Amino acid sequence: MDSDLAEPLDLLDPSIPDRFVDGSADTLFARLRHEAPVHYCRESRFGPFWSVSLYEDIVEIEGQPQLFSSDAKHGGISIIDVDPEQATYLESFIMMDPPQHSQKRRTIAPAFTPSEMARLAESIRERTVTCLDALPRDAQFDWVQKVSIDLTIDMLAILLDFPWDERHKLRVWSDAITSLEMMRNRPEERMTKLFEMASRFHELWQQRSQSAPQPDLLSMMVHSPEFGEMGAAEFMGNLATLIVGGNDTTRNSMSGMIDAFGRWPEQWEKLCADPSLIPNAVSEIIRWQCPALHMRRTALEDVEFRGHRIRKGDKLVLWYVSANRQESLFPDGERFMVDRPNARRHLSFGYGIHRCVGARLAELQLQILLGEMVKRKMRVTPTGPVEREPHPFLAIINAIPVKLG
Repeated sequence: MDSDLAEPLDLLDPSIPDRFVDGSADTLFARLRHEAPVHYCRESRFGPFWSVSLYEDIVEIEGQPQLFSSDAKHGGISIIDVDPEQATYLESFIMMDPPQHSQKRRTIAPAFTPSEMARLAESIRERTVTCLDALPRDAQFDWVQKVSIDLTIDMLAILLDFPWDERHKLRVWSDAITSLEMMRNRPEERMTKLFEMASRFHELWQQRSQSAPQPDLLSMMVHSPEFGEMGAAEFMGNLATLIVGGNDTTRNSMSGMIDAFGRWPEQWEKLCADPSLIPNAVSEIIRWQCPALHMRRTALEDVEFRGHRIRKGDKLVLWYVSANRQESLFPDGERFMVDRPNARRHLSFGYGIHRCVGARLAELQLQILLGEMVKRKMRVTPTGPVEREPHPFLAIINAIPVKLG
């Protein structure tokens, strides 16, 4: 797909899903950062939109929620527009503006405090040790299936106190929520799965409402005035947000790091030689993999931005994946370096009022996984191509065949 990068700027479409599989997105965004950091695409499968590709521009827009909205009624947070006929199924706290967003976030935030992370750490470590020690030592296997999915689905089940013997359903529902293929070709089947999700969580909601408050995230919501009286619309949307946010993003970071270490094996050696680099390496994994490729905002009024006239109702796509490669901030940004000095400055968690509320938990899970792998000097070698989903919103990795060295 690199051949079209020589075309006139006004013909470029950064959102083509295959770009995020074949790697041409990196080349395209490098061009946009230098030639058109605020770029208008008139035609795409997702409609017309502005691309914002520079770090400082994204930060400025995210810092003005009164001008640039995340609200579902204006289109939500993804380039994939909320379907007006189904918008009621997609409302959630992440697709709200102040003051509603702030009120909802305050309810959820206690589930991710340092004290809660300390409480969860031993459980995460035990499950990680069990998972790694069970991996085959003399046969090829899929890292995504054996490690990334199992660890993140288990964590999500613990976070929500979801019935343990049913936790596999969380993966099915998460995949249905994010699947472009199902949205386009099997919308009825997708909605059936989402209604199954809502029905099961409604049963759990009723049970928790009749019990004393507990530290799990679902109980916190049940017993809060901000979430306690949700309608069906917001109920389904919030569940979708928590399931995808608590599963997909960390899952794909756990998978992406294997791709990164496979490309730059000397970085694994550096990490094993100096385990104190693990926290920084986690930030670099999240920067390099960039699990959420973008967030979308919608202009609430006509505004001039960097010399461009943005009209009320225009869609702005804030490309985190581009900001995380910006040469002026991250020299040689396409490379993965566990000792990158400013790796924590990445935008993968967003910025401002919508910064990922579960960032600490994502980092903790990755730190423990890396720490246990380093203890074992566990060299994981990819043995085949990484299978990536053609998706413009999430950096989804479906499979990585590997062998332990």
